[in-house]
Parts: sequence; C-alpha cells; structure tokens
Amino acid sequence: MTEQKIKKPAKSCYDHLGGKLGALLMEKFIEKGWIAKESSGDKYFFITDKGQQEFSNQKNYK
Repeated sequence: MTEQKIKKPAKSCYDHLGGKLGALLMEKFIEKGWIAKESSGDKYFFITDKGQQEFSNQKNYK
C-alpha cells in the first residue's frame, strides 16, 4: 500500500478542522450527545451539558 492510501484526509478550513476527519469527529460528537441542534432545521450546533462536561474532562485527552 502506498503512503498516499494510508493517510486519511484532514484539512484546516479557515479556523476549523474540515475534511473527512472533521466530518467523522462531528458524527461521533453527535452520536455521543456532546453536540446537538435546537431543531433539525437549525444551521448551527451547540455544545450540550454532557458535551461541556466531556470536553472539559482532561482524561479524554490523554
């Protein structure tokens, strides 16, 4: 397998993480209930109380 095929695409888009990695992280955060929308028609997500607790928990980053 070539090095190109092993690498997963990730890119910075302005000041946020984009690409496949950004999309996968977003899906996982939604699945875990860490981010949500007020309603399905909303454009933006918010960090839930559970997400605030988990993102603040230092053991998640070790």
